[in-house]
Amino acid sequence: MSLTEMESYRDLILENIEYDHLCREFTTYREDLDEIVELMVETVCAKRKTTRIAGSDFPHEVVCSRFLKLDCSHIEFVMECLRNNTTEIRNMKQYLLAVLFNAPTTISNHYTAQVNHDMYAGGW
Repeated sequence: MSLTEMESYRDLILENIEYDHLCREFTTYREDLDEIVELMVETVCAKRKTTRIAGSDFPHEVVCSRFLKLDCSHIEFVMECLRNNTTEIRNMKQYLLAVLFNAPTTISNHYTAQVNHDMYAGGW
């Protein structure tokens, strides 16, 4: 892939995730945000037939499609997962790929579980 194509994908990703807003939201985690963006660009621009996510091989087109559909709320979710994680992450790249890939399919259930927990624990 040419450098121009990579820059085009980077610009598209930055626009999709509302990068400027996220920079204001996560000022102390700016490096983490930049690493996530670069991982997304690297993954989308890779030339391969499959991409391994959480131990499973997915068609690369599926992974690219899902990454290009991520928005600001998904990245906020990923950043929250990183901040709240208390276990050792041995392979950060694979962890981030898995969280990014699964964000659209798990974000709603995650927040529902949090609300249920808070209600049950007397947080309401």
